[in-house]
Amino acid sequence: MVIDTSGVGVFLGLDVGKSTHHGHGLTPAGKKVFDKPLPNSEPKLRAVFEKLAEKFGTVLVIVDQPASIGALPLTVARDAGCLVAYLPGLAMRRIADLYPGEAKTDARDAAVIADAARAMPHTLRSLELTDEITAELTVLVGFDQDLAAEATRTSNRIRGLLTQFHPSLERVLGPRLDHQAVTWLLERYGSPAALRKAGRRRLVELIRPKAPRMATRLIDDIFDALDEQTVVVPGTGTLDIVIPSLARSLAAVHDQRRALEAQINELLGAHPLSQVLTSLPGVGVRTAAVLLVTVGDGTGFPTAAHLASYAGLAPTTKQSGTSIHGEHAPRGGNRQLKRAMFLSAFAALHDPASRTYYDRCRARGKTHTQALLRLARQRISVLFAMLRDGTFYEPRLPETVAA
Repeated sequence: MVIDTSGVGVFLGLDVGKSTHHGHGLTPAGKKVFDKPLPNSEPKLRAVFEKLAEKFGTVLVIVDQPASIGALPLTVARDAGCLVAYLPGLAMRRIADLYPGEAKTDARDAAVIADAARAMPHTLRSLELTDEITAELTVLVGFDQDLAAEATRTSNRIRGLLTQFHPSLERVLGPRLDHQAVTWLLERYGSPAALRKAGRRRLVELIRPKAPRMATRLIDDIFDALDEQTVVVPGTGTLDIVIPSLARSLAAVHDQRRALEAQINELLGAHPLSQVLTSLPGVGVRTAAVLLVTVGDGTGFPTAAHLASYAGLAPTTKQSGTSIHGEHAPRGGNRQLKRAMFLSAFAALHDPASRTYYDRCRARGKTHTQALLRLARQRISVLFAMLRDGTFYEPRLPETVAA
């Protein structure tokens, strides 16, 4: 959303930090009126904002990090009657290359932010006032993504060890590490020797309460894998120590994510847009929460094309002379939103309309990734219309999509 800077008296760029922010103020004519460090405390920030407003009129506060360490100055600026905006990091890095010198200092960054807002207001992003639910969701979604990364790291470590010492066993257990029965089993029997010693019948009885349908099949697959390897790789004995510890960590992370999902679901249910978002095929609780914290109600984007560009889902073509390369996803955009839309597009392939659109792209010679990219872009337009009109997703027949 383009910000109107016609009535701004001072462009105050803030290079935010943990303990202090560096502020650089410019008038519309480019005259420097402020250039000092600012403590990260409400009284100091408020005093500067009010003093500049009293002397020059409307103050536009621009930051390069709107969340975390930039949350307090933005909140204080709004409360003091200032306008606020956000200069994306990628845009700032490109603009900074236009200025002389190679120094990387807080003062220089603040000056670049202020001058970019003054001379190139089209590079700014608007920052809507965040409500309490969205603010809480932002924290919970960030924590959930940290837990997901930790689960992936631990799973990869377990799979790496199993591949090193018993590849056949890894092929059975590795793809099933997200299942509670498998992590519970590895917590108690972490090595091939421990599994074999426990016995087939006993293991089936132990995990049947946790996996009634797959208990017998899983244990049969495990013992078939154990029989495939007759030699013992040196160092296998350490698995009795390492694997159970990693399995306990993985199970704890999964428990935390399940509890966190319940909290996110509860918060999401209290938001008026929750049912609108979850009505879109492939959008679950976690994806809906990501969409809410990154897109909001969609009013910050004039068109679906603006939203697609913000998400980094507008396909770009690279051309040099007569050489034209295929479509690629831009490197920029909001990574969190891009990942959510891409994964939800993959999850929506069971939807007849989405599947038909995907199959059409594949029939035209697009790769799997390119087809998913196009589907995610098409779903951005649908999402934008749903948020704009406040309406639920309306399934369309495959014939309609093909037409």
